[in-house]
Amino acid sequence: MVMRGIRRLAVVLVVCVWSSVSTADVFEPDHVAKLKSVGSAVMSPDGKHVAYTLSVQREPYEEDSGPAWTELHVVDRDGRSRAFVTGEVKVGSVRWKPDGSGISFLAKRGDDKHRCLYVIAIDGGEARQVLSHETGIGEYSWAADSRRVAFTAKKKEDKVKKKLKDKGFNAEVYEEGLEAVRVWIADTSDEEDEHRMLAMEGSASSIAWNPAGDQLVVAIAPTPLIDDRYMRRRVVVVEVETGEIVSRLNNIGKLGAIRWSPNGERIAFTSGEDIHDPSAGRLMIGELVGGEVVDLIPGYPGQIEAIEWVDSETVAFVGHEGTQSVFGRIKASGGGARRIVAGGPVVLRSLSLSVSGKEAAFVADRPQHPRDVFAMSHGDDAPTRLTDSNPWLADVRLAKQEVVQYPARDGLEIEGILIRPLDEEKGKKYPLIMSVHGGPEAHQSNGWMTGYSYPGQVAAARGFSVFYPNYRGSTARGVAFSKMGQGDYAGAEFDDLVDAIDHLVKTGLVDRKKVGVTGGSYGGFATAWSATKLTEHFAAGVMFVGISDHVSKAGTTDIPQEMYLVHSRKWPWEDWDWFRERSPVTYVEQARTPLLIMHGKEDTRVHPSQSMELYRYLKILGNVPVRLVFYPGEGHGNRKSAGRFDYNLRMIRWFEHYLLGAGGDPPPYALDYEFDDDEDADEEDDDEKPE
Repeated sequence: MVMRGIRRLAVVLVVCVWSSVSTADVFEPDHVAKLKSVGSAVMSPDGKHVAYTLSVQREPYEEDSGPAWTELHVVDRDGRSRAFVTGEVKVGSVRWKPDGSGISFLAKRGDDKHRCLYVIAIDGGEARQVLSHETGIGEYSWAADSRRVAFTAKKKEDKVKKKLKDKGFNAEVYEEGLEAVRVWIADTSDEEDEHRMLAMEGSASSIAWNPAGDQLVVAIAPTPLIDDRYMRRRVVVVEVETGEIVSRLNNIGKLGAIRWSPNGERIAFTSGEDIHDPSAGRLMIGELVGGEVVDLIPGYPGQIEAIEWVDSETVAFVGHEGTQSVFGRIKASGGGARRIVAGGPVVLRSLSLSVSGKEAAFVADRPQHPRDVFAMSHGDDAPTRLTDSNPWLADVRLAKQEVVQYPARDGLEIEGILIRPLDEEKGKKYPLIMSVHGGPEAHQSNGWMTGYSYPGQVAAARGFSVFYPNYRGSTARGVAFSKMGQGDYAGAEFDDLVDAIDHLVKTGLVDRKKVGVTGGSYGGFATAWSATKLTEHFAAGVMFVGISDHVSKAGTTDIPQEMYLVHSRKWPWEDWDWFRERSPVTYVEQARTPLLIMHGKEDTRVHPSQSMELYRYLKILGNVPVRLVFYPGEGHGNRKSAGRFDYNLRMIRWFEHYLLGAGGDPPPYALDYEFDDDEDADEEDDDEKPE
């Protein structure tokens, strides 16, 4: 494999508009392809260091296409960062050993056949494998003795089944015969230890030891199906020696993080308010005796993103409220709630505390940079940034970003994030790209807003305004707001998009005749709806892994129960006409919005046939330009470097062609890449460079 950074890639798109743009100091697609981002940040027990993972994208053409590499780094409280495990690696599930002697992580390295558990000392050196299993390790938790490990894994495939499969008997019986994820106990101090499986029904995840080391809290779903993981995971407490379930917490709906209290008497977790709550955004306390669950902040007008115990009576949390985040604490009894950091220019995404509870580490971002490590100590006014993963951004001019609030037609206040055009001229009207988030149980915060499928700063540098609406049905404004779109596909939720256009036009910023729309998944549904039923409002659309037909979507998705419980609230056979009425394909005859459709060929969430169906109808009618691009090997969103880069280029080119250019027929289907693949020529060039 060619090492990263050997050659410089030059990509030339067949778009004449680009030739007039000075790109020496503005954000470009190749900048998107080299962004690094912190994935997790874990505070050491003594509060002196933060171990973090860094996502490093593979360079297009320089490396084989694939998901980003994930490295392990450690930064101290003065911001001095050291690389621990780097290069072509995929480190995951980073933890500190309870005694602080080292950092553990999961990885598949060297001759490993599966993901194994490794530990590296805080003073560096080579990581050593401390646990391997007959199948890959999924999740794990250290006991307080820093010796025993509980982990999740599947049982090894039956030898007879494997031999038959090798002979070609590989017929797949859909959703049957799936191997459940089991809980195992291992002693890392004993090389001869035989891992012990706990006899439990269901498929396990999210395990954690209690402080005494004799019980585990486990999230159990009835089956390994993704739908059951989403909607039917329940919290149980298990005796380590016997595997007996000794307590069941009466949580309902979606389930998030689970944390033992330091005294082992309570469990804090995030969960849905009820079975119809779209997200696990409530802070709950569960009592081990009786299994009663209490919502610590009933009616919270936001979304709980992360939780940790400060001490046995206090829980710290990161919450998202609208477009901002807060860091706060509350008594386990429900009183004494206090915001430590209330809003501000930093969007906190995670939380990790030291043993004393006086030092905190966060993954956070701002409009000026992607996710980095932040930290603060007791008494600090705000978190301090410890890492700068993309120092080159200091030399790139970024467009202004701001929060916008506007009234919907029914009077409801909606908000979103606006990126204004770079080098905006007062009084001039600009084309708009509306980027609609998926879910819809998600929201946009006022942080970094540029990615391979998010036009952000790339579009702003080319003279676009970009708006990210938190339409009704979004999270971070309380449960009631997040339920507003339920049972009303494409109703008031997408009227909010048109109302955003009206508002931005009234401000004098946006040219009403040059509005584009894009989004993935539910945002792809919004794009399809905008390009058909609402076509008069949109001059171009880019649809990604989107929904076009709710009748066939309900019959092909891998999350039918979630779609029913937190989206449609009824089955197709209960109201066939409604499902057809709320499907973009019903309105293909009136479509006049040029539409680029892109989809992963292996998508199980929104089947690729959703894109094929809409494409075929539009193509047969021939009333509007349409193009369909499939990405082999990709699922519900692109993970590989080449697919991400290709997507970003096609998205930007489509909008430039129809919102800045002459429009008409689509741009050429091929992207004209120009790069030097003559390694000998590269070597000669290097030899000619002065020392």
